[in-house]
Amino acid sequence: MKSITNTKDIPRRKAFMVVVLLAAGLLAVSSLYPASYVEAKTDNIQVTPQSFSSLAEKASPSVVNIRTVKTIKGGGRVFRNFKKGPFGEDDPMRDFFDRFFGENRQHDFKQRSLGSGFIIDKEGYIVTNNHVVENADKIEVLLKDEKKFDAKIVGRDVSTDLALIKIKSGRNLPVLKFGDSDAIKVGQWVVAIGNPFGLEHTITAGIISAKGRVIGSGPYDDFLQTDASINPGNSGGPLINMKGEVVGINTAIIAGGQGIGFAIPVNLAKGIIDQLKNRGEVTRGWLGVGIQDISDEVAEYYGIEEKIGVLVTEVFSGDPADMAGIKPKDIILSVNGKKVSTARELTGVIADTGVGDAVKIKVLRNGTTKTFKVKIAKREDARVSARRTPKEHKDELGIRVTELTPEIARRFNMKETEGVIVAGVEPGSKAEESGLSVHDIIKEVNHRNITTVNDLNKEISKTKDGETINMFIWRMNRGFLVIKITK
Repeated sequence: MKSITNTKDIPRRKAFMVVVLLAAGLLAVSSLYPASYVEAKTDNIQVTPQSFSSLAEKASPSVVNIRTVKTIKGGGRVFRNFKKGPFGEDDPMRDFFDRFFGENRQHDFKQRSLGSGFIIDKEGYIVTNNHVVENADKIEVLLKDEKKFDAKIVGRDVSTDLALIKIKSGRNLPVLKFGDSDAIKVGQWVVAIGNPFGLEHTITAGIISAKGRVIGSGPYDDFLQTDASINPGNSGGPLINMKGEVVGINTAIIAGGQGIGFAIPVNLAKGIIDQLKNRGEVTRGWLGVGIQDISDEVAEYYGIEEKIGVLVTEVFSGDPADMAGIKPKDIILSVNGKKVSTARELTGVIADTGVGDAVKIKVLRNGTTKTFKVKIAKREDARVSARRTPKEHKDELGIRVTELTPEIARRFNMKETEGVIVAGVEPGSKAEESGLSVHDIIKEVNHRNITTVNDLNKEISKTKDGETINMFIWRMNRGFLVIKITK
């Protein structure tokens, strides 16, 4: 018999063979990659990993469970409430409660807590959070192989919530390497390893959701945000990139939040960990100024086209900035040629500067740039201020003001000690309509310094009816603002 071939099927068969060959080629290429994940190089975008198994197996032995015991003196507030008895002073069982819960018989309460950490040195150095080990009477470290060791605190840093502890194991311990948190990008995959709710060595995966987050935990906020699940007990554990390197230290969650966790960037932590290891404490540079970001209103007030630099709100007497000649309302543009655009950036640059080092600080003052050479000191918070007698006055704008004194400043926990403070605002007045509030501190009026009530009256009297009065004020928890009032 003859075999008859339909010539119309030839193109279809060729197309089928091409598809088969392409599929075989892709399988061959994929076999070259580790089983843990496949990385697609199309436009440098990494697709979803096939598995995190090999990454978890490699990193987990370096992650530890930290168990602490803290003593709460007198049993804490809850225990002290019991000594009152259920019926107050007339309680027939009062003698019983006094005997067992009285001031002389308060019992100490042992509080136990859990956290995580990771080994960075074969000698037994472990990184964790400060809040995990702070005030702990006993620290116990549990390795993945369930071996237990007592740990001692090498050093702690409250400002960044970092701590370094050490165990003596008598063997070479598996360690994790530091990565580069600056290099990691939003959207890249990360893995969190820790002991949430005491469940040992739990692996969760997610992506970097954001960088440079400020959550109000301290002056050095610069967190990585991730949607990798972080829960109580994860604190101090590592956030790892797909190379198995630590890019962050898991440290915070938002109560009630889902898919929102925060980690300290490892690039911020490296220097702190080195200082804790070598000296047992962290030393930071101190400039001696109060600062804030430049708002739209402040930029308009100063005639700044771009919101560049950091505004100096106060200068501490006798500290480095004051000695060098920097003044309040200066705008700091750069430090040693490095531009600073936010208060957080400036704080970080100064903190990382060695104590005793001299830096060149470029500022903008009244439209003119000036450069000051400042010798950085060790961070400290000390100020001396003089006493003044307050005078109260009510003006035509509907505000009642008085001169600010150190006593008033302390009463309201204010940093400012110079200017005129608003003691009252008349309902329906021009001042109220403009947004002026009680406790605002008036620093300038139409670019004229205000230090006394007479200064304020003088400047207001110069303004004609219908003209605008520009008040440069300080407001608690907001910083400098500009209030415009039409007279």
